[in-house]
Amino acid sequence: MSEIEKKYYVLRAVTGKENKVKEYLEAEIRNHNLQEYITQIIIPTEKVVQNRNGKKVYKERAFLPGYIIIEAALVGEVMHFLKSINYVAGFLGGNVPVPLRTAEVSRILGKADELQEQPEEFEIDFIVGETVKINYGPFTGFHGEIEEIYPDKKKLKVMVKIFGRKSPLELGFLQVEKE
Repeated sequence: MSEIEKKYYVLRAVTGKENKVKEYLEAEIRNHNLQEYITQIIIPTEKVVQNRNGKKVYKERAFLPGYIIIEAALVGEVMHFLKSINYVAGFLGGNVPVPLRTAEVSRILGKADELQEQPEEFEIDFIVGETVKINYGPFTGFHGEIEEIYPDKKKLKVMVKIFGRKSPLELGFLQVEKE
């Protein structure tokens, strides 16, 4: 039997349900014996570090929320099968799915690999003007207002009132928490 030509397509899914869709797809592919038509299901993810109560928490999140990349041969009923999976809204491209170009797939998968290898990426959820509490270092317990954010250094410039005067402090993202 000759090898069936497969291409990469993008499925649109309900944001936040990408992993559930992948589970459903894998189970249904096994149940309907479609392994030769659908060979890969990829949810491009990235690792982010968040500050929770002064501790680093590593979290994985989709960097293309709502999208799942599949390698498939859309022959016969395969396209309708994929659209019928729970939480799937259809294909990117509408009724006539457009396969991704090889360069696009390489770029997306390359970006996914690159993001997996960079666990020190912080989720910057600080805003200039926001009040934060210092939870680590010599000024633990002090409160201050964010003046500047330096994402490349993973630091903040925080104005803290010390002895009745406002003083600037440069603090790491993990040294402060939101009020």
